[in-house]
Amino acid sequence: MTNTEKDQRCVEMANVSLVTTFILMDLPHASALDTLLFGIFLVIYVLTVVGNLLILLVISVDSHLHTPMYYFLTNLSFIDMWFSTVTVPKMLMTFISTGGRSISFRSCVAQLYSFHFLGSTECFLYTIMSYDRYLAICYPLRYTGMMSGRTCVLLAASTWLSGSLHSAIQTTLTFRLPYCGPNQIQHYFCDAPPILKLTCADTSAIEMVIFVSIGVVASGCFLLIALSYVSIVCSILKIRTSEGRHRAFQTCASHCIVVLCFFVPCVFIYLRPGSKNAVDGVVAVFDTVLTPLLNPVVYTLRNKEVKKALLKLKDKVPYSSSK
Repeated sequence: MTNTEKDQRCVEMANVSLVTTFILMDLPHASALDTLLFGIFLVIYVLTVVGNLLILLVISVDSHLHTPMYYFLTNLSFIDMWFSTVTVPKMLMTFISTGGRSISFRSCVAQLYSFHFLGSTECFLYTIMSYDRYLAICYPLRYTGMMSGRTCVLLAASTWLSGSLHSAIQTTLTFRLPYCGPNQIQHYFCDAPPILKLTCADTSAIEMVIFVSIGVVASGCFLLIALSYVSIVCSILKIRTSEGRHRAFQTCASHCIVVLCFFVPCVFIYLRPGSKNAVDGVVAVFDTVLTPLLNPVVYTLRNKEVKKALLKLKDKVPYSSSK
C-alpha cells in the first residue's frame, strides 16, 4: 500500500476507534491439517522446553561444567526456552480455535517486545560465546584469568541489557503509529514488518530505521563472530598434533552450527528486499520453533562432557529414588 493510500485511509477512518485487538493469521495450510500440525508443533515445543531445562539442570548440578563456556550455554538455553514460549503456544491456539487467533493490542506489544528482546539478546550472546572460544584457543594460558567469574557475569549482563534496549527501540517505533484498521496480521505472531502494513500512517522512515537497526546488530555481531573464528582457525592450524586440532575444532563446531541456524533465517526475513508473507512464515517457523530445539540437540549429541554429565545424572536419579 502506498503512503498516499495510507493517508487517505487514515482520513476516512478519522472517526473510527483505533484497533484494540489484532487477528493473527496462521501458517498457510489446508484446514484438514490443523490437528496434525497442532500435534507436531506441540511435540516440538515440549521437547524444546524439556531439552533446555535438562541442559540447565545438568550444568547446574555437575561441578565439572562450571566453566565460562557452559555458563554462557545456560544463558542460551534459558533464552531458547522462552524464545519458543513467546510464539509457539499462541500459534498452537490458532490451530484448534478460531478465537485463538485474536490477540489484544497490549498482548501484541508484549509479544513483539519479548520476541525481539530474546532474539537480539541471543544474537549478542553468540558473539560473546565466540569471544570466549577465541580466548580459550588463542590464549589458553591466560584464559582463566581473562574469563573470571565476574567477567562472565558482566558480559552476560551486557547482552541482556543490550537486547532489552534494542527491543525497546523496535517496539516503540512500531506501536507509536496509529492503527485504525484492518486488524489482520499476516503472520502467526506479532512482528514489526507485518504489523507496520496495517498502520494508516507513513511508515517509510520507521521501516528504514528498523531495517538499519536490525542490520547493524546482525551484521556487526556476525562480523565479530567471523573475525573470532578466523583467528581461531589460524591458531588451530598451528597445533602440531592432529588430535589437538580435532579437539579444538570439535569444541567450536557446535557453536558454528547454531550460529548459522540463527543468522540465516534472520537475514532472510529482515534484511532482504521483496518480503513475501508465505515464505517469511515458513522461514520464521525454523527460526522460532526448530532452532530453539536444535541448540540442546547439538550441544548434547556433539559434546562429550555434556553427555557424560547426562549419564551421571541418569545414574543419580534411580539411586536417589531407591533411597
